[in-house]
This record gives sequence, structure tokens and C-alpha cells, in this order.
Amino acid sequence: MTSGTLYVVATPIGNLADASPRALETLAAVDLVACEDTRTSRTLLARHGIAARTVALHAHNERAASAKLLAALRDGRSVALVSDAGTPAISDPGALLVAQAHGAGIRVVPVPGPNAALAALCASGFHAERFLFAGFLPASRGARKKALAELDVPWPVAFHEAPHRVLEAVEDLLAQYGAARELVIARELTKKFEELVRLPLGEARAWLLAAPHRHQGEFVLVLGPGSERREADLAEAERVLGVLLEALPPSEAARLAARITGAPRNALYAAALLRAKKR
Repeated sequence: MTSGTLYVVATPIGNLADASPRALETLAAVDLVACEDTRTSRTLLARHGIAARTVALHAHNERAASAKLLAALRDGRSVALVSDAGTPAISDPGALLVAQAHGAGIRVVPVPGPNAALAALCASGFHAERFLFAGFLPASRGARKKALAELDVPWPVAFHEAPHRVLEAVEDLLAQYGAARELVIARELTKKFEELVRLPLGEARAWLLAAPHRHQGEFVLVLGPGSERREADLAEAERVLGVLLEALPPSEAARLAARITGAPRNALYAAALLRAKKR
């Protein structure tokens, strides 16, 4: 029997009209739609008259649900993986199923589309040859400050933040990077009350507090690139990294390069993986 296909389908991040024709065709054609929340996905499916069978795949059942879906794929059924909004398996459940499908030799097909972080980056106006997506910052303030110390890189950094922590996050960004560093606050992207503003960090807290609704909803924050000096420092760190990679695996080389140069370990590890892919 021929195995089925796993489709990784991006869905709207707010405005249901952003669903692509290809995404809708895929959702209508597959045997199963694996959803982070079946209630949320059924709203989209109903809007477009799609009567697909939905199954839950979320953070609390990911391992068990992935095993069942993998069995369905092996039996020749096709599966679409979606999240509540945007591109699945990035800061959302689903990566385990995708990895297992690859391991089983099952065809994986991306159906690209909306992504909140990329939407905010494209609308930020920050020019850079690359960017860093940092996902969600840690919930505890101490861990968050430690994470921010590793994000001072010479390119934009995008991350998600919860509404009940966004004020604290902006305060911690200000303390780490200073009042002049620029920040884009993207709130409720593509939705009715969408707001997107670019301003110095020294003004960000006041902007959020200027109206009660401004610290509510879903947020993407985009930190502007670091300084030219930081770029030179990172270039030297990457040179050290390159030497270490001649004898060490990427994780160990990044750890040692960070200790030697003081550069962020996460950025060096990302650079090490990029070098490994180019070999």
C-alpha cells in the first residue's frame, strides 16, 4: 500500500479571508485535519463549506495523537496539519508528527501562507540580510532577562509575547538595550483592532499604557538590529566558531565560542547549523 501525504498547512492569523485557495483545496481533499483546537479550525472550515474530519493534536496529547496519525498515513490516508492560526509546528504543536513522517519515509508537503512573525518583520522596515525568530520569551522575569542578554545581534529579532506579560517584556527590553533602540509592536495582526507601531524603546511602555486595549490581544515584538560594533564583534565570534567547528559538533563549538568571545550562544549555534547545511 502506498503511504499517504502529510500536508503542513498555514491558516489565517485572524482575517479568515487570508486563507489561500491552495490551503482550502488541501483541507477539502484530505482524509483528516489535525488541529491544535478543533473548535477553532471548524470555524474556518465551516466558513468555506469544508466538511473535513478533524482530530485534536495539541501540546497535551501530541505524542499519542502523532502515533495515531502516523498509522493513518502509513495506511494511505492523507493528513493536513494546522494550528489555531498561522504556520503550524513553529512555536506550536506538530513538529513531532512532521519529524516522525520524515523518519517513516512519508511525503511531507508544505502549503505556505500566513505567519505572524514574518508579517511583523516585513512591516517593520528594519533592513537586514537575516533575522532571528526567538519564539516566546520565558515566562519568569529572571529567565527572560537572561534570554534577552543573548539576543543582542546585528539583525532584527522577532518574538511572540502574551498580553499579560507584554508590559514587563517591554520594560526588560528597555533595561537591556536602552531607550534609543527601536521596537516594533504588532498587535492583533490582520484582525479588526490591528495596530502596528515602530518607536524607540523609551516610548514603548507609554504607548502601551495610552489606551486600555493596547496591552490586550496577541503580540509580535520586533527588536531593531544591534549596533555596527556588535556586528564586528559577532563577525569575530563567527571566525572563532569556524575554527572550533573543524574539530567539534555545532552545539559544543557554539558553547565554547560563546565562552571565548562573549557572543550569544543561541546566535552562534544558529550560525553553526547554517554552516553545516552548506557543507
